[in-house]
Amino acid sequence: MATRVSVVTGGNKGIGYGIVKNLCEQFKGVVYLTARDVNRGKAAVESLNKLGLKPEFHQLDVEDETSIQIFANFIKEKHGGIDVLVNNAAIAFKQDATDPFSYQAKVTLRVNYFALVKLCEILFPLLRPHARVVNVSSSAGHLLRIPGEEWRKKFSDPKLTVEELSNCMNSFVEAATRGDHEQKGWPNSAYVVSKVGVSALTRIQHQQFLNDPREDIVINHVHPGYVNTDMTSHKGPLTIEEGADAPTYAALLPEDIQSPKGDYIWCTRQIVDWVKGPTPSNI
Repeated sequence: MATRVSVVTGGNKGIGYGIVKNLCEQFKGVVYLTARDVNRGKAAVESLNKLGLKPEFHQLDVEDETSIQIFANFIKEKHGGIDVLVNNAAIAFKQDATDPFSYQAKVTLRVNYFALVKLCEILFPLLRPHARVVNVSSSAGHLLRIPGEEWRKKFSDPKLTVEELSNCMNSFVEAATRGDHEQKGWPNSAYVVSKVGVSALTRIQHQQFLNDPREDIVINHVHPGYVNTDMTSHKGPLTIEEGADAPTYAALLPEDIQSPKGDYIWCTRQIVDWVKGPTPSNI
């Protein structure tokens, strides 16, 4: 039996760190804590070592295709495949950020959406039968956060392709650059658009996995809750442990489960209708 392998992106702090901790405690196999910054990643591993947990570290910058490819080659040569992939790495500009909105849109979409598309292109071929994939979304990623009805129709179209979705994401960046994004039906939040993109992407990937020759690969998108982390400027009411619960649950779903599959999972583990809502609460 090959060693089972789980991978968490952006695992050096916050919710990602909490997910790594949970997987070290619950997953039977090797857990890779990945991070862009080597020193921070290794410090996070040392912190978990002090708790008696033994994750492995590997550098992984989700924005750098070469970094992703190096990691993929390493996993392929050492282990042959991946059993759990948690796509957690993301950024959010602070509410008091002074950067122009056009810049915030470009950078947020580049990291949270386009980098995820590329990472999945490179790592998905390594997924083994019965693999579990978790795309960490947000309450901000619910479709109803998009004001424009035409955009909502596009995003919820069951026949939507990744290429078409990426074109929509680029349309937002272009509108943000012109300054007419709100008139075009977009929200005034690059983070919202990026996470709606993550959730819409998950639904497309779910359909692809249903037709994949590899058996029982399951993907879900998860709202971890409003968590007390650097990303929320420590305003969230939930602890990192609470925020890591639903993503861990989705990462460890048993074999041949019928639900949740391709679903939007709330921080309470409840399945929420991504298209129509309602969302249970603001946490």
